[in-house]
Amino acid sequence: MEIQGMIIGGKFVTESGVGQYIDVVNPATEEVIARVPAASEHQVDEAVRIAWKAFEKWSRLSPFERARFLHKAASLVEERAEEIGRVLTAEEGKPLKEAISEVKGSAEVLRYFAETSKRVFGEIIPLDKPYLQSIVIWQPIGVVAAITPWNYPVQLLAWKVAAALAAGCTVVAKPPSETPLSPLKFLACFLDAGVPEGVVNGVTGAGSVVGRSLILHPLVRKVSFTGSTEAGKRVMEYCASGVKRVSLELGGQSPLIVCADADLEKAVKGGVRRSFRNMGQVCNSINRIYVEKAIYEIFVEKFVTETKKLRIGNGLLDPDVDLGPMVSLEALEKVKEHIEDAIQKGARVLCGGKKPEGEQYAKGYFFEPTVVTDVNHDMLIMREETFGPAVGIMPFEDLNDAIVWSNSTRYGLAAYVYTSSLEKARVICLGLECGNIGLNNVDVATIYAPYTGWKESGFGTDIGPEGILSYLETKHIKVEFSE
Repeated sequence: MEIQGMIIGGKFVTESGVGQYIDVVNPATEEVIARVPAASEHQVDEAVRIAWKAFEKWSRLSPFERARFLHKAASLVEERAEEIGRVLTAEEGKPLKEAISEVKGSAEVLRYFAETSKRVFGEIIPLDKPYLQSIVIWQPIGVVAAITPWNYPVQLLAWKVAAALAAGCTVVAKPPSETPLSPLKFLACFLDAGVPEGVVNGVTGAGSVVGRSLILHPLVRKVSFTGSTEAGKRVMEYCASGVKRVSLELGGQSPLIVCADADLEKAVKGGVRRSFRNMGQVCNSINRIYVEKAIYEIFVEKFVTETKKLRIGNGLLDPDVDLGPMVSLEALEKVKEHIEDAIQKGARVLCGGKKPEGEQYAKGYFFEPTVVTDVNHDMLIMREETFGPAVGIMPFEDLNDAIVWSNSTRYGLAAYVYTSSLEKARVICLGLECGNIGLNNVDVATIYAPYTGWKESGFGTDIGPEGILSYLETKHIKVEFSE
């Protein structure tokens, strides 16, 4: 059995400090494909101390020097996109074409922040006396703990590592236990690009042990976490003990509002894509859809027809599949729980709701994309994050009701709107309580703009022009010149 090593101080470490290893399972076959070591607290401490030592020199490099390393790493990531993508599909399940696209997009993230680092400017502020002046500068925070989830294991790590390194910070990453292989191969590109030893590290293990030790380490100055809201709350508690800087991108329960004047075909295709892409295992997936009553029946009919066209299969064996398996049995059981809860409370399943038939699905965590109607807000599927291929659809008559319903959960990450009315768009977008809105589109995340949550979906950002600032400290220098 292959053991993929952790990265500590520029070296691959295959030994577990506690003698334990984590099996990596292919969710399409349920076979163990590799193992990674479970790091000990001592190994976490070693990685952080090495990163702290490396910070002294890395932070003193000019942004132009750091950018050269990032550009070289980006080229290596792009060259290895298919190799890393195949590993990603094997451990996470998404179709190979989507996995390769994720890796290539991560290379672009590195390039973006390589250039953004050159545009971090300070300020000179005039004061009330001609011989006084305030100078404001930005300096890197220090060692960053980057903790990422399994659904986009390379892309979400790239968001954090790229911004942190560009800012002059060093990084200790904790890849997810379900999908640690592709993140470690991504991090290896930095080593091969010549990034100094200790600048980029990756330790594997359970969040309750490795993650906790990493966050609580006194030399870690910033924590960037993407994951569930419940885990994010624990991260905040740990950070509070050291008053550490923290950014959190947490769960979502994203609504889609479709008005009667919308481009119906576009709304259906976008809705299906964002509801079921990556088997709905995306924090900004559409979980519930509110459709104006005048077009409700035709929308549902077209939505179900489009959903039934989606092809499910093993992304490594069939390049044309739209959906792979879910990542784990636990994730699959949660989806079933939400669907059963809806049925017991009066909902109807119009398509899906079960494992697909056929010998090719005998093994693997496959599940049909599911459309549910006759739903209400007492149902889990309309209130909590399903994080799977199931969506509820209900009609509305009053636009204000759709806005109120959209805001009725504890989450506020993303929302989507389809309308051809500028006035309706204005009212809806201003009324929605979330950090990201897709107006007549379903792709809200872009490296060129901030991506942030409201309410219990988190705060802070890793991307956009603001992304690099979250890895920098502000310093004010008040200068007095000779009169």
